[in-house]
Amino acid sequence: MSTDTEAPVEAEPQLAEAIELLRGARIAALTGAGVSTDSGIPDYRGEGAPVRTPMTVQTFLASEQARKRYWAGSHLGWRSFGSAVPNRGHLALADLEARGNVSGVITQNVDGLHRRAGNRHVIELHGSMDRVLCLTCGQHYARQAVAARLEELNPEIDLETAIRPAPDGDVEVDDVDAMVIPACTVCGGILKPDVVFFGEFVPSDRFQAAASLVQGADVLLVAGSSLVVNSGMRLIEQARRKRLPIVIINRGLTKGDGRAAVKVEAGASETLVAIAAALDS
Repeated sequence: MSTDTEAPVEAEPQLAEAIELLRGARIAALTGAGVSTDSGIPDYRGEGAPVRTPMTVQTFLASEQARKRYWAGSHLGWRSFGSAVPNRGHLALADLEARGNVSGVITQNVDGLHRRAGNRHVIELHGSMDRVLCLTCGQHYARQAVAARLEELNPEIDLETAIRPAPDGDVEVDDVDAMVIPACTVCGGILKPDVVFFGEFVPSDRFQAAASLVQGADVLLVAGSSLVVNSGMRLIEQARRKRLPIVIINRGLTKGDGRAAVKVEAGASETLVAIAAALDS
């Protein structure tokens, strides 16, 4: 294989074993932040990731100042986060789905890149940053529309300032006193990106859809997730109870390593490309 489809040499025995488990199987894929790092979106927990205090839903709801700080940073970060494009790992999963190898993708990411890569059956466990929700009436908005309103209300925000994106599309902003945040145009309620904040639960219907995808699979393929978030481990447990083989692709330890039939210690993109090439042969 060429270097474009080859995992690191030290991972080759595990990769070969993973391919044999995946060949001819119905694959449910579970992805985390490591799948999107090659699209320029940093990982929360990978090597070199910054130490950050995430916004909790309790803080967001309790403090207008916190909401200003969140929206100021999120608005600036959205330009970079929203312009990210699918990488070859995303495209490999889309190709695997189109060929019938992958029955669907469950993702812990909120970047929407699986949908943009062409996957049709995507369950976004934690929502997506390209949608905004009114917490009072439930009205949904496109993120671009809310971004345009923020620009109109806050012409002093310098969108040309160099920013360093974070995994949720946020950046750090110090001075938010003058920030004006838009309200729902339907009822005047509080707007929030349609994502699961820390302190919130994954909606039960969304988790059940993910669990059903795992139940209907022959193999669970985990890519780019440390499985620290509880929703991922609950799906690992679903697979274990059904006695499904679990294949994990990740650089570094994950909470699910002890339950994996195969662990491929390698980057998500190159490994998914190698798997797609092998399963096409």
